[in-house]
Amino acid sequence: FKQKTAYEIPLRLVGSEMCIRDRYLLKVYIIMASKYIDIKTVKFFMNNVQELEKILDKERFVDYNIESVDLYIESVKKFADRELFPYIKEMDEKPAHYKDGSIHVHQQVEKMMKEGGAMGLISAPFNYEDGGLQLPLLVHTASNYILDAANNHLPGYSGLTSGAAELIIEFASEELKEKYTPKMLTGEWGGTMCLTEPQAGSSLSDIVTKAKPDANNAYKISGQKIFISGGDHQYAGNIVHLLLARIEGAPAGTKGISLFVVPKNRLNDNGELEANDVTTVADFEKMGQKGYCTTHLSFGDKGDCHGYLVGEENQGLNYMFLMMNGARIAVGRGASAIACAAYYASLEYANERPQGRKLSSDGTKNLKNKQSLIIEHPDVRRMLLLQKSMVEGSMNIIFKAAKYFDLQHNSTDKKEKHKYETLLEMIIPVVKTYPSEAGIYSINNGLQVLGGYGFCSDFILQQYYRDIRISSIYEGTTGIQSQDLLGRKMMLNNGEGAKLLLDEIKKTIDVNFLGNVNCVKSVEAYFKNKKAGQISIVSSVAGYRGLPAAGAYCASKSALSSFAESLYFDLKRDNVRVSLVSPGFIKTPM
Repeated sequence: FKQKTAYEIPLRLVGSEMCIRDRYLLKVYIIMASKYIDIKTVKFFMNNVQELEKILDKERFVDYNIESVDLYIESVKKFADRELFPYIKEMDEKPAHYKDGSIHVHQQVEKMMKEGGAMGLISAPFNYEDGGLQLPLLVHTASNYILDAANNHLPGYSGLTSGAAELIIEFASEELKEKYTPKMLTGEWGGTMCLTEPQAGSSLSDIVTKAKPDANNAYKISGQKIFISGGDHQYAGNIVHLLLARIEGAPAGTKGISLFVVPKNRLNDNGELEANDVTTVADFEKMGQKGYCTTHLSFGDKGDCHGYLVGEENQGLNYMFLMMNGARIAVGRGASAIACAAYYASLEYANERPQGRKLSSDGTKNLKNKQSLIIEHPDVRRMLLLQKSMVEGSMNIIFKAAKYFDLQHNSTDKKEKHKYETLLEMIIPVVKTYPSEAGIYSINNGLQVLGGYGFCSDFILQQYYRDIRISSIYEGTTGIQSQDLLGRKMMLNNGEGAKLLLDEIKKTIDVNFLGNVNCVKSVEAYFKNKKAGQISIVSSVAGYRGLPAAGAYCASKSALSSFAESLYFDLKRDNVRVSLVSPGFIKTPM
């Protein structure tokens, strides 16, 4: 038993009574959950709720069907099980660090980039001719959700590389595209976005990095960038930075910003790599996501940093929004996925931790009875259901954003393309912000489920709590996203986005809410397993009160003081018949 490595010992083997009897075991072994995601739930939201089949009907995706996509998703899950999830705790304890002028990261970064690249995890949504798999973004988003849930320290390396390559392919010259993107899409080279500077923070109008025209269509770059995720590490043969800078004489503010490809190592006339005067100054030591390096870079200290203009002068911020919007969706996706992993960790603990006893029908406890598992306590169920609803709700809106992207880019009707472009623009601030803020709250409840152990480093919940905290700061803080939503998106085209979104919401209500209530009204109420006192409100009825519904929501008689009692009696009062089913309950995925 002691010879097993930490990640080989799931909670069910070392938890419960053993942990209570022998505190020493907690100090020797890392106690991790054995599950971080439910693949059936991912497929349900992708295939059924977001109707993947309608996306696959588009001409671009003619080579795929539901079965082939399922095989791809299963292969991603196996990769995550093998190469990501077992190392999440280790990457926290052995963080990325600065040494001898460069950043040193965990060896699994190489696995993520090289093996992930070979699987198409970086290139999946790209065109065949660019070296991609030409998969829908909805599928790519679902696969990355799995990776984020398995180990949120790793997918950022591949994700930013994909985003940087997309920007080059979309806006740069054929020469730059041919020079840099092939090795980025295979994971041999990395990619970043370099926006923020020490004196500017989120205010990009105040950046001062300079670009001076030079020979051979190049520019000499000079300046510093901070908080550059994946900015340097030993497993990349090269890192291609997409950098914002000002060309001499450019207008002040955001109207004078241009975009440049600035590689760590540039290609000379012989096609060989040579140093490009990009210096790694430091790595920021963070409270969470410690395996995901965050660097401080200096460009042109020796006056020999070459940058290559992307597109037209002074249009850099407009181009960068393509990558920024993708990054905002990715931040929301990552936050939801971290909350997902935390939910399954707290659910597993609650199913194994005995504490206290059930109340008898007369309100007393029989101390001769075995201790109850804490999942049988109403307040613990409430916290677990809260986590579940937040995770699944945020997963669904993230998938919806990806669906809108696919419909926008693959519709032949101009009106339809405009509709989905507007809807996507409208919800991006929400997709980034809701999972980030609600995810923090969700994991806080998960930590509470564990009680005192949740506050201990032996259990993974405290790490998830630290890891997710950056999400409400990454890629525009919650306040900035709020300003974007109210100041720009709500007013766009005289409120067109808000009207379209309201139409989508009404459509969902008409199809699901009214249909479910009418259906449930026709179902006879009956009791099963009365002796055990299990009462279950089916998911279709849960929609009646606007509650997130996925599977049956269950509560024992002792829990009727919680939401189940309120929902049950409200439905009875309104003459809605309620099915009560036998317990399977939260022992299986809740």
